[in-house]
Amino acid sequence: MNKILIFDTTLRDGEQVPGAKLNLPQKIKIAKQLEALNVDYIEAGFPASSKGDFDAVKNVAMAIGENGPVVTALARANKNDIDAVYNSVKVAKKPMIHMVLGTSNIHVEKKFNKSKDQIMSLGVDAVKYAKTLLPDVQYSTEDASRSDFEYLWETIEAVVKAGATIVNVPDTVGYAVPEEFGELIRKLHDRLMNINDKVILSVHCHNDTGLAVANSLIAVKNGATKLECTMNGIGERAGNAALEEVAMGIKVREDYYKAYTGINTREIKKTSSMVSNLMGLDIQVNKAITGENAFAHSSGIHQDGLLKSRDVYEIIRPEDVGVEEMELVLTARSGRHALKDALEKMGFDSFTDETFAKIHEKFLELADKKKEVYFHDLYYIMEKDFANEFNHLHENGKSIDLYEFVDFQVISNNVYPSATITLKKGKELFTESTVGDGPIDAVYTALRKIVNMDLKLVEYKINSISQGKEALGRASIQVIYEGKGYHSRAVDTDIIKASALAYINAINKILLENAS
Repeated sequence: MNKILIFDTTLRDGEQVPGAKLNLPQKIKIAKQLEALNVDYIEAGFPASSKGDFDAVKNVAMAIGENGPVVTALARANKNDIDAVYNSVKVAKKPMIHMVLGTSNIHVEKKFNKSKDQIMSLGVDAVKYAKTLLPDVQYSTEDASRSDFEYLWETIEAVVKAGATIVNVPDTVGYAVPEEFGELIRKLHDRLMNINDKVILSVHCHNDTGLAVANSLIAVKNGATKLECTMNGIGERAGNAALEEVAMGIKVREDYYKAYTGINTREIKKTSSMVSNLMGLDIQVNKAITGENAFAHSSGIHQDGLLKSRDVYEIIRPEDVGVEEMELVLTARSGRHALKDALEKMGFDSFTDETFAKIHEKFLELADKKKEVYFHDLYYIMEKDFANEFNHLHENGKSIDLYEFVDFQVISNNVYPSATITLKKGKELFTESTVGDGPIDAVYTALRKIVNMDLKLVEYKINSISQGKEALGRASIQVIYEGKGYHSRAVDTDIIKASALAYINAINKILLENAS
């Protein structure tokens, strides 16, 4: 089987997203996480663009260890850019120069206003110069998918003879379709192997029509052994091929591609969340592999199948990409099997068919009023309507009560953002007032004080799930407690209240798990 090398350009192409600019510590933090993810190459920036970018690339190059990925940066095919890349990456344990020059008629004639021979000569001279600086040189034929094939091949042949060790074939504007792109890569691969079978054939696909991953994967099938991509598929315009989708696509179907990557897939979720949080770019909820709903199931049919055997509706196990657990979201669409499973996890595991039918009816009444039903909602259904038929959940003979939201007040300002929270547990009320870095931090600090639990918030997201004056907002969080992650979410017309409810849901989930 072929090993497919993964070239991550999150810190270069990904950072070209408007508003996603990273500072130096953030770039180094992501680079170190990419090292933990075990990518083969990190493209750390475009050093000729500014002193700040030059310094960032240099610091990333110094931060990556001896056994870490190759560190490179982008240059145009001219001496000044190449010098900037060399001087910024030469401190790396494994440095490489990457340069780009267009090959399509549109680029040659309209962008450069030169002849094809002139452009090819520029490329060859640039590679020859780069080779005097470093042994590893990648040459990218920009807009390859819209280029005349014979000219594209003549360019590739010329730069390989000049010393290029990697030839990258970009679908720069997302023009390619899989069948055509696969055939293009096949022809280039066959010719390339005839002149130098040591040269790596790479692709860089953009997602303008949603085909970046498909084009990348068909390139693997046709001989490419290196893929350029970004975490979460971020990048110029509609973005790049998503690293996590490419890696898991190959992993799930190794038999088909006869290939594998070295990606440590259990670091995918952590890397995705870090990039999203530091760049301030939300991940769509239904995003493959890393979206909030990627491993959440609300359909009764799906939930029933999964509870019988996970492989009925699951080709990727959540834990394989660093997600703590499969989530069965209880809604009005959830079936009886999912409800019964949730009740059993809470300790309610012995009831007659008649009693369960009544519980299911109460559940549906609540589910019709709420978009999502959580464990503590079920607990209070059981407490309120079925107390005579079930004993309390017990631990060492003591009742386990859950926290219930009662009231809150938040003051948001630039000096002392504060929050006052009141919760109920059993018959007892708890109130706490705190200040924080902002209203949400103040709310969460107050909640931690009330429950007296060492909770670490590692992920927090909010998004709108409806429109209009009464629009609902969803807050989603992940907390770490005693080394284990707990995901939770809640919806409300008040997003701060939704944030508080999500945190309370996580607390109750921990209490229920530890009590069962």
